[in-house]
Amino acid sequence: MIGIKQDGYLRKKKLAKNTVSSLVFRITTIICGFIVPRLILNSYGSEINGLINSIMQFLGIIAFLELGVGAVVQSSLYKPLSVNDNDGVSSIVVSGQKFFSKIAGILLVYVILLILFYNIIAKQSFGFIFTGTLILVISISSFAQYYFGIISSLLLIADQRGYVSYNIQTLTLVLNTLFCYILIRLGASIHIVKLITSIIYAIRPAFLAIYIKKNYKINWKIKYYEEPIKQKWNGVSQHIASVVLDSTDSIVLTIFDGLKAVSVYSIYNIIVSGIKQLILATTSGIQSVVGELWAKQELDELRGFFGWIEWIIHTGTIFIFSITAIVILPFIKLYTYGVRDINYIQPIFAVLIIMANAGHCLRLPYNIMILAGGHYKQTQKCYITAAIINVTISIVTVKIFGLIGVAIGTLVAMLYQTIWMAIYDSKNLICWPIKYFIKQVAVDIIIIVCSFVFASYVKIKVNGWFEWVVYAIIITTIEVPIVIAINTMFYNKYIKYLMSKIIDLFKKR
Repeated sequence: MIGIKQDGYLRKKKLAKNTVSSLVFRITTIICGFIVPRLILNSYGSEINGLINSIMQFLGIIAFLELGVGAVVQSSLYKPLSVNDNDGVSSIVVSGQKFFSKIAGILLVYVILLILFYNIIAKQSFGFIFTGTLILVISISSFAQYYFGIISSLLLIADQRGYVSYNIQTLTLVLNTLFCYILIRLGASIHIVKLITSIIYAIRPAFLAIYIKKNYKINWKIKYYEEPIKQKWNGVSQHIASVVLDSTDSIVLTIFDGLKAVSVYSIYNIIVSGIKQLILATTSGIQSVVGELWAKQELDELRGFFGWIEWIIHTGTIFIFSITAIVILPFIKLYTYGVRDINYIQPIFAVLIIMANAGHCLRLPYNIMILAGGHYKQTQKCYITAAIINVTISIVTVKIFGLIGVAIGTLVAMLYQTIWMAIYDSKNLICWPIKYFIKQVAVDIIIIVCSFVFASYVKIKVNGWFEWVVYAIIITTIEVPIVIAINTMFYNKYIKYLMSKIIDLFKKR
């Protein structure tokens, strides 16, 4: 079967709310992500933009010390939530909060060390006081997240109420963009702008804490005599790989190529990462549903749901990233118009970074199944190997190819991880035949080739935003029938199901 049977109406309703709210949040992130960097580029230059992105990536390394406990906490909550075990939920939440409070303390030490040594390890021309104070103000929101916010978000997502967290994040994003625009237009220093950003983001955990207090009976004084988070340390390798894959590129560029290269990388990353987050948004409620089905061992339902999810994620990813690959360079040219301190037009890098981020999305169904099934310890080898591949190739090739080198490292790591996870799921979790994965990848490749062949016949000179919008609409219009036609040949069942749902939706309206 294609869909999933629901325990009444509630599960389906929660999935829809999570998907919509997450999608709104990701779209808002993309829009705001274009506005603020452009303001910074125009007002402060490429090196300041690169400095900010570099600092944020270095601060992101502190997530390394989370050691994957967040994902394990979320997986551990599925069972007690499904049977309304308040004591079980409380034990897991309290244990998780103790761990994240320790991480917050380590973060303080890390920030001090980063302030002291950043100027030594980074290729940049700013003074110690300038970079040190900027690191300090940017780190405020990170501290608030680890000390107050993470455990609340994990509980809400595990209970299929992630929409609460997403709505709060959307609100703070809009507020931050508005304040950044006003402050930059008034001529405020970059330190003031980032300080206000951190203060706004620090408000998020307070709202989450209020919601948790009103809607959950968490016993914060509960005593437990054995660790309630059974696989507390088995998510280590998965988490290390995630942090390395997300942070390696900017850090390697900071050390070996300088902040202007980081700025170029960050502009492309705004686009491709934004698209990636958009796709992730559509899957935000899926892991909790898969986790519930797995916990209840409703395997027939799970297999039907997994097949549908694999197809929809692959099809959506290829559709969106194919369009992105075709229209990205004209967009970058317009977006960076007037910024002349470094060349932002990098065609080969653009293709590679798009492929790497598409790879991250294509692995989603297999990664979701591994996390929902709690197979952390069993899959450590894959995650560690991917991290090593990424770091090694990036460091070796950045000296030769610069930006292109770090993109190669990420791409190779993603390809390895996607193939490994698909094989693992096939053999160890839901026994999903590997021939289905091979077929899906073959269809993906056919769509990509056809898209580029037909797009090559479109001859539009893009000199402004209006022309770019027209160009993007034409490319999208070409892409839609290609995707539908090819999938009708190979996945007619899914196309019929999808069309029936769309028709039902219009009938209701």
